Amino acid sequence: MELRFEVDEKFMMRAIDLARMGMGSVSPNPMVGCVIVHNGKIIGEGYHCKYGDPHAEVNAINNVKDMELLQESTLYVTLEPCAHHGKTPPCADLILQHKIPNIVVGTVDPFAQVAGKGIEILCNGGCLVEVGCCEDKCIELNRRFFTYHQQKRPFVILKWAQTADGFMDIDRSHEHYGKPTWITNDLSRMAVHKMRSDECAILVGTNTAYKDNPSLTVRDWNGQTPLRLVIDREMRLPVRLTLFDQLEPTVVYTSEEVFNKPNLEYQIINFDGNEISQILSDLYSRGILSLIVEGGQMLLNSFIKLGLWDEARMFVGKNIFHAGVRAPDFEGNLTKTEELDDSWMFLFRRL
Repeated sequence: MELRFEVDEKFMMRAIDLARMGMGSVSPNPMVGCVIVHNGKIIGEGYHCKYGDPHAEVNAINNVKDMELLQESTLYVTLEPCAHHGKTPPCADLILQHKIPNIVVGTVDPFAQVAGKGIEILCNGGCLVEVGCCEDKCIELNRRFFTYHQQKRPFVILKWAQTADGFMDIDRSHEHYGKPTWITNDLSRMAVHKMRSDECAILVGTNTAYKDNPSLTVRDWNGQTPLRLVIDREMRLPVRLTLFDQLEPTVVYTSEEVFNKPNLEYQIINFDGNEISQILSDLYSRGILSLIVEGGQMLLNSFIKLGLWDEARMFVGKNIFHAGVRAPDFEGNLTKTEELDDSWMFLFRRL
């Protein structure tokens, strides 16, 4: 016989699995999954599919065939039901409208316009509300959303590739500019493009843009290209670079005043040693939940030195360079290792 907490965990884990299906499509909203259970059986389930579309609770309720069963059911949801009018009406009101008596919530919503208000509405409406089922997993699911609202900045992912002996690049002369130095394999590149499709923005520095001429798009995976960002203090990057093709939304951080073009915005910041914080503040104001830093040694080390990072994804190939540009030196907790044919991906979390 299953204990009550085991039953709750089982259904909440299902809700978490559903929520993940919204990855890359719901930002700046959180990923949310919802399961409705009657007499131990799931009678409805749903997740937030796309920003601006109905929330998970709405989709789960609409998935129920016999609406009368809702009055004898338990609703499991990974994040506190919203209590405000945004793109959609409050989910807390909808739950009360259908007289669902029991609500199990994974975690409280950190967004100031919710932050306990949804739970309060449900309790005042006569619902029995339990909070904290699989809480750590629910927070982990929406770590980008929580970082954004609690720290007022995007969730920062550092990414680089390095050789087996710890180099990011050879010492390239000018004639070798224009194409990146490939260290890993095609499967690793596909993994990088998948990562890009999951995140909101991607940043490179001036040297990386000039030396590698990256596109920073999603080509080897289905998904949306993140907002492209490049630092160019003195506007010295050639206009022929792919980043300036105006095919994808791109922001250039500069000290110069330049007229914007379609899909190409020039954002002035002060180059006073506080550039990283200014960029993160600008991204926060834009509603950008996550940022990949795919720059060179200097830019990566700037984020590491300031402690303004949350994850580091290190792709390691089998090549040996013997000399060149050293990979970043950092401290972190290794939380995941993934083999990609003859390359590896190591995921670290900041200590």
